[in-house]
Amino acid sequence: MSDDIKKHIDESWKESVQKEKEAGVVKDGARAPVEVSFGLFITGLMMEAVMSLGDLENPVTHKKELNLEHAKILIDTLEMLKEKTKNNLSKDEDEAMGSILYDLRMRFVAKAGKPGDTKP
Repeated sequence: MSDDIKKHIDESWKESVQKEKEAGVVKDGARAPVEVSFGLFITGLMMEAVMSLGDLENPVTHKKELNLEHAKILIDTLEMLKEKTKNNLSKDEDEAMGSILYDLRMRFVAKAGKPGDTKP
């Protein structure tokens, strides 16, 4: 393959990647979030906690894995964020944070109370 053809292919690939980044296309037509928000951030922490509680499949291992210590750290992190952002959140953000914390705590208590599970 000539150097001119290689250079053209390489430049075309770079342009394609740049256009995808600008458009927010991730893979298979899925779109990346355009704007990072507090809601998106706490939802990510919640999803990680749900995975740590074994209620959601880990996308890397494709297994449901229970890790109560990690789940507790994530729940405590969300609680700390709630306290540090007190009076600075919108009503919707505050309600979402409260709902997420309540749900995660209930899931944690249910998992930590089962015989044979390792408690943190």
